[in-house]
Amino acid sequence: MNVHATRPLAAEDLGRVHFVGIGGAGMSGIARIMLARGLPVSGSDAKETVVLSALRALGATVHVGHSGEHLGDADTVVVSTAIRPSNPELIEAGRRGLRVVHRAGALASVMAGRRAVAVAGTHGKTTTTSLLTVAIQHCGADPSFAIGGNLNDSGANAHNGSGDVFVAEADESDGSFLVYSPLAAIVTNVEPDHLDHYGTPKAVGEAFELFADTVLPGGFLVTCADDAGAHRLTETARGRGIDVRTYGEHPEADLRVVDLVTHGMGSSFEPVALGRRLGRIDLRLPGRHNVLNAAAALSAGMGLGFPVERLREGLASFTGTRRRFEHKGTTGEVRVFDSYAHHPTELVADLAAARDVADGGRVVVVFQPHLFSRTQFFAEEFGRALGLADEVVVMEVYAAREDPVPGVTGALVAAAVPLPPEHVVFEPSWSAVAGHLADRAGPGDIVLTCGAGDVTMIGPEVLALLEGKQQ
Repeated sequence: MNVHATRPLAAEDLGRVHFVGIGGAGMSGIARIMLARGLPVSGSDAKETVVLSALRALGATVHVGHSGEHLGDADTVVVSTAIRPSNPELIEAGRRGLRVVHRAGALASVMAGRRAVAVAGTHGKTTTTSLLTVAIQHCGADPSFAIGGNLNDSGANAHNGSGDVFVAEADESDGSFLVYSPLAAIVTNVEPDHLDHYGTPKAVGEAFELFADTVLPGGFLVTCADDAGAHRLTETARGRGIDVRTYGEHPEADLRVVDLVTHGMGSSFEPVALGRRLGRIDLRLPGRHNVLNAAAALSAGMGLGFPVERLREGLASFTGTRRRFEHKGTTGEVRVFDSYAHHPTELVADLAAARDVADGGRVVVVFQPHLFSRTQFFAEEFGRALGLADEVVVMEVYAAREDPVPGVTGALVAAAVPLPPEHVVFEPSWSAVAGHLADRAGPGDIVLTCGAGDVTMIGPEVLALLEGKQQ
């Protein structure tokens, strides 16, 4: 099946749109925006979720399970890379000769006609997109947005705004982020990942160079001066005549981060541009990585013409995004957090923040490797990152869209953790994980659940077990 990945049509030209896997974070957001614009939307997903119920309430026709009959009178079928060629709805779309577009193409269709900002990078996309969205909202504007996670305040991952700005998370995992034509783009960092698609680290860097080329004439690119991969991209993009604005602690950054302080669940810094201090920003987010995300959002917001003072206030008001070091609860003086971290660099950043938040307590972490290919490529790096914790539980690999790879299991990661054996366990049974964590955590400790799969459901179980121990 040839999925269209060329420059997209406007959303209004897609006719009736059917989403295969409509409950996913990216797909549901696009569907929400189309529904808000009065476009006819249908879709299907493997199981019933609150997301499906919400989409039905907005007017979508949503089915549980996959069948060719679910396409109805659709004109366009939207799929993601996770949808396999054997999916009966994709097969039926081919039989009928319907237009099939990738999720990125559908997102680009709803971005058309707006001042689009595409936020890319190996890490930090969701938080940076969210920070920029909230900062712009604080300026009195009503931007559209599509984010790979839900904002804590609104609980929404997408919105059809009345303003002319559209802020979107641009996923590089399958190369589809090249279909956008943004006025502005952000690249938070460039590191090897998704090597199942790209093959080599060099190819990852080349993809980001092509992404920079998609910025419209008269637009600009925001990059992190502290990241080696983003720095190489900056030099290449400037050599091609692209207006690049850098941020970070690097002394030559266009927007310098100075006086950076992290303190428990918060952090603060002062941005400096053209030698002028712009005023201190106190964030409700932990860790240096989130300070850099906020600096990226500030730089982009200034480039779009929004006032610095209001942008600063908006960044300070931001309360976070679901699954990004999200506090799930506290019991028995044990605090439980959940993180989407699924790359070694993300684990290092979150565990460093966890150590700061623990403030003398121990850090107990469970990690669920995501994808066999990523586990195979990065098992050693995952293990070293987890060594920053005090107690480690490693789960079996969450397969997602992949078939098992012989010999690739979570045990590879556990074996690479540089801690005494009594502090590391590989637990292939999902149902046994919460018990391990509850047994290892004590008063003053924090428990952190990490991974892009269903590990997010373990936090509430840990809290329940800890609560039971107190009774």
